Amino acid sequence: MQDIGWESNFAEKKNNTKGRNVMGNNYMRINDQRKTLLGIMVICGASAFAQIEHPDSITRDLDEVVVSGDKPQVIGRDGILVVDLPAIVKDKPVTNILEVLSYVPGVVSNENGLSLNGTTGVTIILNGELTNMPLQNLYQLLYSTPVDRLKSVEVMYSAPAKYHVSGAVLNVVLKTPRPIDGLMGQAQIGYDQAHYASYRGGVAATYAFKDWTFDFNWSLTKSKSWKRQETASNHMLNTQRVKIDDDMQQIGKRLTNLLYASVAYKTLKLTYNGQMNTDACDKSLSKGTFGDYINRYTYLSPPAYHNVALRYATPFGLTVGGDYIYYNEHREQRLAKEYTELLNALNKQSIKRYHIYADCQHQLGNVAVNYGLEYQHSDDHSSQSYRYPQMAGFDDVLREDVADGYVGLEASFDWGLSFNASAKAEYFHNDYQHNWNFVPQLGATYYKTPKSIFQLNFTSQRIYPQYWELHGGTSYVNEYSMIKGNPALQPYLNYASQLSYILSQKYVATFYYLFADKYSVQLPYQLPDELQLLFQTVNLDFSRTLGLQITVPFNVRNIWNVEATANVFHKQEKASHFHDISFDNRRWSFYGELNNTLKFTPGSPVSLAIDLVYLTGTIQGPGRFNSFGRVDAGAKWQFGNKRCCELALRCTDLFNTWTPTLTINHAGQDYRMTAYEMMRNFKVSFI
Repeated sequence: MQDIGWESNFAEKKNNTKGRNVMGNNYMRINDQRKTLLGIMVICGASAFAQIEHPDSITRDLDEVVVSGDKPQVIGRDGILVVDLPAIVKDKPVTNILEVLSYVPGVVSNENGLSLNGTTGVTIILNGELTNMPLQNLYQLLYSTPVDRLKSVEVMYSAPAKYHVSGAVLNVVLKTPRPIDGLMGQAQIGYDQAHYASYRGGVAATYAFKDWTFDFNWSLTKSKSWKRQETASNHMLNTQRVKIDDDMQQIGKRLTNLLYASVAYKTLKLTYNGQMNTDACDKSLSKGTFGDYINRYTYLSPPAYHNVALRYATPFGLTVGGDYIYYNEHREQRLAKEYTELLNALNKQSIKRYHIYADCQHQLGNVAVNYGLEYQHSDDHSSQSYRYPQMAGFDDVLREDVADGYVGLEASFDWGLSFNASAKAEYFHNDYQHNWNFVPQLGATYYKTPKSIFQLNFTSQRIYPQYWELHGGTSYVNEYSMIKGNPALQPYLNYASQLSYILSQKYVATFYYLFADKYSVQLPYQLPDELQLLFQTVNLDFSRTLGLQITVPFNVRNIWNVEATANVFHKQEKASHFHDISFDNRRWSFYGELNNTLKFTPGSPVSLAIDLVYLTGTIQGPGRFNSFGRVDAGAKWQFGNKRCCELALRCTDLFNTWTPTLTINHAGQDYRMTAYEMMRNFKVSFI
């Protein structure tokens, strides 16, 4: 299920420690829970040498030595997995870092973005630094960053506190510009064909001179999106069933400018990133039992996001920094039934956020001690008013303060153990609540030889609700469906642990356990006393997932490369008080993925890729999803002097089968929704 309505892009608070969106507008996410677990992949080759005996000599001469093979692509240390991702995707039809990340072992890509299996959410950071970008801005930046800039990716199931993130992290490590490289750059143009066509272009460049380094990335995207949802609601009203059908299409267009620029002198770094959406317009067209509706969202000013960050690392182990974020959105909603206007509303949101931190690290033999402090303040000024009909809205400022301190240890021993551990105390306060949180974290690796590696991770985090939901605003899809905020919504505490075994740096088995106390999710609910469908985020008792995944990669003569993943998991969600009913839903599920890369010869400039994904039914709240899957295919051609040019073609969801259906049939609730994700997308890129 895609979002009902149109969500603004200002997402992700300071990190997934809060796991929240700064701007949400209360839209329902159904498919966010289809999270499963993949494993960690390593491909390695055997070396061989040829020794030829000279026929005219009584001595044996070594005529030629040929060593072939692949370096290890996954290295485990301190509870962190370092993935040589460029080697994994060198023949894949991918052109940017966002597409590349979907091939990180354990990462799943879907319409809503990236998720890491075996976790409840993942934060993406760059070069060990939290970007504080809204999620969609970060995706746009990664989409416009060429693959050549990528050095490696670090997978952290439990990130140390020094990264100012709790939970799972993907650390994207980029190559550092060197003076010897001079000016390096890349230009890219692309065409995407989904339901509608989209166009994109951009340039990325780096330059280094003596102690100065410069990084610049600009992209321009003209996009038009389409989504569709079919719903059937068999509503119980005063002991009578009323059947209500609806077929809704969502169409959006915008012209997106994104700019990222940084300048660094030695260890002092200044960064700016911003995004502005112009020519933005969204609408939904709904046809069903109650008639035809048009819901238009017009932006009265271009939504804009700006972030400025400053960071300085001293020679004696102290790092200080801070950043400032400003976001603004002003839009009008008009809901009409055929030619009659039903609603005219104005929504505004302006966010200012300040963030400062100080970190310090000392090396004591083979043990590193790190500790630090952090403070963040934000003002969210949001309002909702109605021109028609006369209804009560709101206009208030939500202030929030977060302060924390942490201490951590990192150590490595000759007998095979390395680990990182940290403990963080966090104080949270806003206009609705305040509390203290304790956040422990542990990541450990043990091995005597690289052929047999064990890794253990544990972390906890408190997930906070979206700002907009806490205001309690209401949005209307049509006369039957509405989305309502929840000022009583409470944060929930999430625990996650993973135990992995890596055999011969190649075969991986991972056992994981996830538990979320007072878990919150947005679900539909048919009101018993009026003909109204309510979408609202509520707290459940808990959500629990237990799973085992196995990953097996293999290579056939450097022509056919395969990665097979199987994941079996059991999920349970329970609520003693879901409005006026209760539920205890549980189910076993299976996730399978098979990635194939084919080449005509080992050195062929042309490669083909075919990926298959399948998921059996899973659950969300009192509902269940059907089974669904997809086939992705693509091709890549490298040509020119030293293969400096690339032409890539890629089609996701080739047969348009990634179509989840949520069915709720419990305690009088009878509801079904099919979401046409429009994952099918044909892309052409030239670099």
